[in-house]
Amino acid sequence: MLEATIKQKAKPAGSLSAAFEDGIGSPRLDSGHVEAPRLELPKIEVPAAFRELAEKGVSQAKESYDKLKAAADEATDVLETTYVSASKGATEYGLRMIEAARVNTSAAFDFAAVLMGAKSVSEMIELSTQHAREQFETLSEQTKEFTALAQKVATEASEPIKSGVGKVLNKVR
Repeated sequence: MLEATIKQKAKPAGSLSAAFEDGIGSPRLDSGHVEAPRLELPKIEVPAAFRELAEKGVSQAKESYDKLKAAADEATDVLETTYVSASKGATEYGLRMIEAARVNTSAAFDFAAVLMGAKSVSEMIELSTQHAREQFETLSEQTKEFTALAQKVATEASEPIKSGVGKVLNKVR
């Protein structure tokens, strides 16, 4: 009689209690998988106030996303403009340095040729003094040019950042 009672109380294979065979949480595998119980959620009517609040939150999130996306796009444009400006400035500075090196090298070779033609030690000293004075003036002028060019490049490269950061921050607000 006890066996008949146990057989009647046995659950079908798909039920939750049948999925656990030893009572301590070990799933019983039927055909290589465990069937999850089907839970029916009650149908609850969401109050209009909650729906409006959720719609308002979604709308605000979309607006914020659109603002941030526009700001990110503008920041990207600012960085591209800055990079282009800095790249042009660096190229100009590099070319000017190459030109200065060419002028200085040419002056050094010219000085060496003139020095070889000196007939006395006093003439060599006079030529050396004259060359040193000329080179000092040339280097002073080159230094002024490089300083002005570096300031120009820095100003031109930072200008898009100065104006762009303000615009980006205003769009995010």
